[in-house]
Amino acid sequence: MENQVLQTYEIMEVCLLAGKIMLQSGGETYRVEDTMMRIAASFGIEKTHSYVTPTGIIFSAEGSMETKTKLIRISDRSTDLKKVAMVNSISRRISSGEVNLIEALDLLKGIDSLDITFPFMVQVAAASSASGCFMIMFSGGWNDFIPAMICGGLGYLSFVYFHRFVPIKFFSEFLASFLIGLLSLIFVTIGIGHQLDKIIIGSVMTLVPGLLITNAVRDLMAGHLVSGLSKGAEAFLTAFAIGSGIAVVLAFLKV
Repeated sequence: MENQVLQTYEIMEVCLLAGKIMLQSGGETYRVEDTMMRIAASFGIEKTHSYVTPTGIIFSAEGSMETKTKLIRISDRSTDLKKVAMVNSISRRISSGEVNLIEALDLLKGIDSLDITFPFMVQVAAASSASGCFMIMFSGGWNDFIPAMICGGLGYLSFVYFHRFVPIKFFSEFLASFLIGLLSLIFVTIGIGHQLDKIIIGSVMTLVPGLLITNAVRDLMAGHLVSGLSKGAEAFLTAFAIGSGIAVVLAFLKV
């Protein structure tokens, strides 16, 4: 009996770790719940219940004698879809019987501690290039490509550094968008840039929470109202921060 209880807790630990990695890496709520339930079923626990929000996971497993429930908090979230794919792959291997409980826990711990993000300067270069390309996509002129790249790259750089000093996402996004608007206005004023609106639009696109908006709509469509509304509210705050930063520049500094 004691071994059975211990194994149940180990299975719950594997399920919760898989859910935690997926939720922290930008996975949808329904995908997190489905993955945890499939893993538990593969290890012999058929009756499980999960409740997932952007800030926490509650997972319950019904045993022969009693029901066991565990809760974990999610404090940091980012976008790392490769980790989501890796957890999905492990889940499929568990379902097919290729991986046992101990191996699954070791693999998931390895993924959790893995840092597979691109180097910081590569991220800045990608944000810079994307800003110029977005500016062209929004019907901007090629003569504004370089100013948009500079504004977008420095805006993303400032966003990361502001967030390190002030770990409140709203303020770091506000300050980064303010800097983007200020730099764009300076480029247009000195004659290097020409279309202020196009430069600003292209530059702020690296701050726009595209995945968050997509997941919010997807969760709402799937009936996960709490997660969908909370993600939608977070996306709205981000959009408000970006708009406010740009509005301050245009309202008080543009002549």
